[in-house]
Amino acid sequence: MFVADFLDICDPVFAFDRLMEEAEVSKYLRSRPYRRTGRPGYDRVNMLKTVLFGFMEHGYAALRTLDDSCRVNLRHMYLMDWETPSYGAFGYFIREELQGCIEEIFQAINACIFEKEHVDLKHLYIDGTKLEANANKYSFVWKKGTEKSRYKLFKKITALLEEMNESLAPFGVRMEPNTEYAPEYLDLLLERYLEVTQITFVSGRGHHKSREQRYCERLTAYTKKLREYTEKLRICGPERNSYSKTDRDATFMRMKRDYMGNDQLLPAYNVQIGVADGYIAVVDVLQYRSDMDCFIPLLQQFYDLYGFYPEFPVADAGYGSYNNYLFCRSHGMGLYTKFPMYERETKDKKYSSDPFRAVNFQTNEQGELICPNGRRMRFSYRKAVKGNHYGRQEEVYVCEDCSDCPFASQCKKTDQNRTIRLNQELTDIHREVLQNLNSIHGALLRRNRSIQAEGTFGIMKQDRDYRRARRRSLDFVRTELFLVSIGHNLYKYYNNLQKLRTAA
Repeated sequence: MFVADFLDICDPVFAFDRLMEEAEVSKYLRSRPYRRTGRPGYDRVNMLKTVLFGFMEHGYAALRTLDDSCRVNLRHMYLMDWETPSYGAFGYFIREELQGCIEEIFQAINACIFEKEHVDLKHLYIDGTKLEANANKYSFVWKKGTEKSRYKLFKKITALLEEMNESLAPFGVRMEPNTEYAPEYLDLLLERYLEVTQITFVSGRGHHKSREQRYCERLTAYTKKLREYTEKLRICGPERNSYSKTDRDATFMRMKRDYMGNDQLLPAYNVQIGVADGYIAVVDVLQYRSDMDCFIPLLQQFYDLYGFYPEFPVADAGYGSYNNYLFCRSHGMGLYTKFPMYERETKDKKYSSDPFRAVNFQTNEQGELICPNGRRMRFSYRKAVKGNHYGRQEEVYVCEDCSDCPFASQCKKTDQNRTIRLNQELTDIHREVLQNLNSIHGALLRRNRSIQAEGTFGIMKQDRDYRRARRRSLDFVRTELFLVSIGHNLYKYYNNLQKLRTAA
């Protein structure tokens, strides 16, 4: 019996199957070693088609949903050719087979769709969201708290070493205490202490522990605790301040949807997408809490996929920073990303034209800054901005004399001379961004960004009910997001085909 005979000729499974054949997704699956024994495996191309079609149909396809669909759904029967893999087989296939090649499959399917739909990749609309991780809510580890506890432990270790030196005095040996310790160093100290003292360890009821044995037990406990703190700090790394015990790659972030009602941080991932003509052109999963740090990695991944940078990357004010603007300039991209004070700059005329703002100070013929009272602002020093990758510096200026100034109450809040910090290059960049975004082209780009990028997240989270990561660890969550993105693009492609048929 042919399952295709029971399906409509315009069924989405046929359009999906044709697209998979044109994209040649089978060549991205790794070859499986031949085995003489054991049950023969399922056809991996059929498994891939079934998984991708499940994500296209449901938004997110659970393993048991795929298992059940292969038994009762004609579309999945057609794709699997009557075979019925279990949910465990689908889980193994996604975990072992798709883990290393899902990005290549995403690229191949996008290339096929973009060629058919004539997608414009010069305009990229960027947005991000915090996706809650599959982790317990109260499993947090805070980096600052761990460091504080570790320094308290250092003091305890120093006090213990001073006590142990008293027992070592008859032997003429001394252990030098430090301000900080490593677990390996404490292990070495304990080993040498045992060699010198020759302690006989006792335990159980009726035995009295010696002073030296108690010292060794305390030092062993401190070493174990210090090793635990060191491991926690290693997991956090230099760029994170927290992580979850049940998913160590998840970072605690502030979510917009706080269903606990107490404004509590929740374990999450920062999901970034770049949308072109309604299709997800690039997707990335990061551990940064701020969107500013996600802008450059997303564009670099776009370049790795397509071999060029978009000409007009459009993003909201959460991405506007000096680093991101210089990155766009250095790679030939236009400055169409808002900066944090963009809305106030464009809508609040009193703020934008305030003469007491540093950016509105005038200059005289010698190029010196002049305050609203006509007094010179003298250059004091340059200050490096923390965390800047391009060597950004702020110039600090101090007014020559603010005494008897009639505008003192409006200009400053202290009794000292007015001090301002200014970066002329960043000020010029903000003016260029304002000019670009306030043009007709910029207004259209801003409107399209809110429709396409935010609308894509609306479809994924509200319409297709994907609000939380189902898998744990960064690599598996990335695989899951690629599958969801492929499903969204296939869903969008079939809807466009239906619109063309209806119009015809």
